[in-house]
Amino acid sequence: MRGGGGGVEAPAAAGREYGEPGAPGSGGFPAAGLPEAGGLRAALGGLTTRGRSFLAAGVAAAICSYVLGQADLLRVGLLLASLPLVCVAVLYRTRYRVAGSRSLSPARVSAAAETRVRLRVENVSRLPTGVLMLQDRVPYVLGPRPRFVLDRVEAGGRRDVSYRVRSDLRGRYPLGPLQLRLSDPFGMCELTRSFSTHDTLTVVPRVEPLPPVRLAGEASGYGDGRHRALALAGDDDVIPRGYRHGDDLRRVHWRSTARYGELMVRREEQPQQARCTILLDTRSAAYQGSGPDSPFEWAVAGAASVALHLLERGFSVRLLTDTGSSVPGPDGAGGFSGGGASADAAGLLLDTLAVVDHSEEPGLSRAHDVLRGGNEGLLIAFLGELDEEQTALAARMRRRSGSAVAFVLDGDTWSGAAAPPQSGAAPGPLLLADRLRLLDDAGWTALAVRPQDSLPALWRLADTARTRRTAARGGMPPGGPASGRAGAER
Repeated sequence: MRGGGGGVEAPAAAGREYGEPGAPGSGGFPAAGLPEAGGLRAALGGLTTRGRSFLAAGVAAAICSYVLGQADLLRVGLLLASLPLVCVAVLYRTRYRVAGSRSLSPARVSAAAETRVRLRVENVSRLPTGVLMLQDRVPYVLGPRPRFVLDRVEAGGRRDVSYRVRSDLRGRYPLGPLQLRLSDPFGMCELTRSFSTHDTLTVVPRVEPLPPVRLAGEASGYGDGRHRALALAGDDDVIPRGYRHGDDLRRVHWRSTARYGELMVRREEQPQQARCTILLDTRSAAYQGSGPDSPFEWAVAGAASVALHLLERGFSVRLLTDTGSSVPGPDGAGGFSGGGASADAAGLLLDTLAVVDHSEEPGLSRAHDVLRGGNEGLLIAFLGELDEEQTALAARMRRRSGSAVAFVLDGDTWSGAAAPPQSGAAPGPLLLADRLRLLDDAGWTALAVRPQDSLPALWRLADTARTRRTAARGGMPPGGPASGRAGAER
């Protein structure tokens, strides 16, 4: 359980916050609350409509008794006015110590899926509480603010309540802080106390399972293509080194292990995971519309689906945008590795895609500069609207790559009508057929994306088109023993 609440002593004394006992990062934290100086004034400000009405009626009765000379009316006025004031004083002097916490299950959820939020309130004082009302602050996109009424919490008792939230839009949404409202039995006064911390719900893009095709001729966990990493000293280097997580136990050098007292392995040629770069075009000028069914959201969800699919297949995956920024960063240019660490890599990639937004980049030049400097292995691009210059630039990205697949947005179909003619000097997008032809001539496997298309079907179609291209250009015939490897060697 993640500590998402706080300890509260209402209304004047500070309490404490805590998480699950023994949980990392849990412990005591100072809680925000009603200030002790001027606290009575704040308590008077908590009078409800009923309390203010009683106070006004009492003052009016007292004035009328003075004007009319009726002593009995003065006693009634004093009774009416004193009742809300007594309730304020009693509530102000009450010392409740209440601790709260929040847990999310799960804390990372895909778009349109639900997550359960559990709230726990514990009375850590020696006195039972009165009526409590809990209200948790949630963003508007997650729905209305949940409210719960707790009639009475005995000394040392606890109450657990829960609610569900969902969002069709990806993003990171803060939950909290939790608010605790105290009221007297007559409903004359209500005091609100806010806990000091909040939690974050991460809504990631929807991920679709993809069919297992062999776009780059990969074997499970290792690359069959030419993109491999050699050992530090070449093929003849048999100097042992320390064992690292993931090393093949068959390469353990037992003599050196006995000498140094720790596992040592031979440093020879080490075939590693096949590499893949996923290029996501985020330019605002390349997409029209917004919302969960917009083309940009389709591209983000597609990038997430492909990244997780390739990580599960043992690829080393890097996410690159048109701004030139990549995940992982420059110190991890090799990408995220699949296999045992694929769950952590997938989580970080999904967290990145959860908050990716449109960029103001005019073109793809920064991404081209990043790709120009190395061998990217498999290159998969999700591209929006492209003019002639950007199409030519995208075509040149494939020069030093192995297989390259481009999912190209059909903007006219997504917008529901043909694009309006361009009246300014800025060049308009090329026709879809021209974009596909230019990319195809440069060696890409380019596919048009329309609203009715599903990514699994396009993924399978990309493998079929690549196999036909390889066979047509003199590669191994489809179905041959090296047909999968031909795509990586092109």
